[in-house]
Amino acid sequence: MRLPVKPAPVCRADWHPVRIRFRLPPHVPATAVLCAPTLRVREGRLLLDVPYALAAPKPERAGHRIAVAFDWGLNTLLTGGTLHLTHETQPRALTDGHPVYFRAGGVLSKADRLRIHGEHISARIDQLGVLIASRQERGMRPNPWLVAKLAVLQTEQERVARRRTRLNAALVRAAARFMTDHAIAAGASVIYLEDLRDMEARGKGRTLNTRLSQTVRGAIVSHLRHQATAHGIAVVIVPPRGTSKYCPRCLTAFRHHKAPNNQAPGWAWATCPNTTCEYSTGRDNAAWQRIGGRGLTHQHKTSLDRSSGTFVIRTVVEALDRASTVQRQTWDRTKSGPTATRPVPGKRRRVPAPPGNRTPTRVRPGGKRPAGWTPTHPTHRGQRCSRQQGPTTIGTPARPHRPDGARLGAGFHRHAHTTPTRGQPWPSHPPTRSRTPGITQETQADERRFG
Repeated sequence: MRLPVKPAPVCRADWHPVRIRFRLPPHVPATAVLCAPTLRVREGRLLLDVPYALAAPKPERAGHRIAVAFDWGLNTLLTGGTLHLTHETQPRALTDGHPVYFRAGGVLSKADRLRIHGEHISARIDQLGVLIASRQERGMRPNPWLVAKLAVLQTEQERVARRRTRLNAALVRAAARFMTDHAIAAGASVIYLEDLRDMEARGKGRTLNTRLSQTVRGAIVSHLRHQATAHGIAVVIVPPRGTSKYCPRCLTAFRHHKAPNNQAPGWAWATCPNTTCEYSTGRDNAAWQRIGGRGLTHQHKTSLDRSSGTFVIRTVVEALDRASTVQRQTWDRTKSGPTATRPVPGKRRRVPAPPGNRTPTRVRPGGKRPAGWTPTHPTHRGQRCSRQQGPTTIGTPARPHRPDGARLGAGFHRHAHTTPTRGQPWPSHPPTRSRTPGITQETQADERRFG
């Protein structure tokens, strides 16, 4: 490459060819096409940014049979699942009934605290500016203490802004990777999201309205498109109207209340009043099923938005929307032969535990509980339990927190919890931990994927 030999080059003689030797990191595949590099100086060191391009399959607008759909939330930022379209004359959308969650309530609360802190600093800066300006208007010299205090507050304001930017960027990358990983593990060719770009947070109170408005949905969608395109997965935006209002099984208007055991009016839980259905689930859990069913039945109406480069379904056909019901996938459990293995009578689990009794041959202990799930204590981890295991596993546990998990690759933040992928290992971020010095967990993941 040619580098300038003068601070302000004006002709070709002011540029001199320089050869720079560098070593590509291990996560860059051998088939990558290197692009023009960028040189920048940071803290006295010369950094070389070398972008590279990879050949990726083209995402298709229609013809999808397996899809992954997600619904936006507040504390549970993303709720989604997998849907399959049958090959029948009248196709049906089936779901396995296993939702996945991306809970980032702690991260969003931290971002909200940084926002409030930044607003307080901004108010104090404005107040000090007024005091300094008033002294100057009266022909007085500014107070040195006020000037020094103003400089400190301005520095703190920039620091808080950088922290908010880094936190939002990490949240965007984690959410996009979460959706892409689940789509790859499910073998899906499309990801459906609802269009909330023009959503206005009103009527929820000052605090909740601000938190809803501060959510980085647009940045998540943009980063998701970038990651999904590398794997040939299409990202389609679906109209959000009625996704949380109607039952995904029979399309009857939901009755919303606070909780399954609390019938007071609210929005967290939804129950179908249809006596033949009576489907009861969380509001977000029903919404992602409606989003996926609507997207699969309206595939032929998918168009490309030229301004953003995103696949969009702009209008909803009433007849197709009525046919976009989602049914629970059932498995044939008919007994067609003898049981392969039978429990030994002396070791059979019994609930409640039988009392202790004595026989002529041996003494049977009684009063013990049946074995539960694998213990999850760090010092007692089974062979098949590589991560936290429990009845409601969502990545890292809620209590107690394990900061080393976030540092070693279990998550970018110890207050963000995600549902592990099902069926296949993590496609782009394996949960296996490594303490290899000088190499990050993300680099090791890319090396496994492209190696």
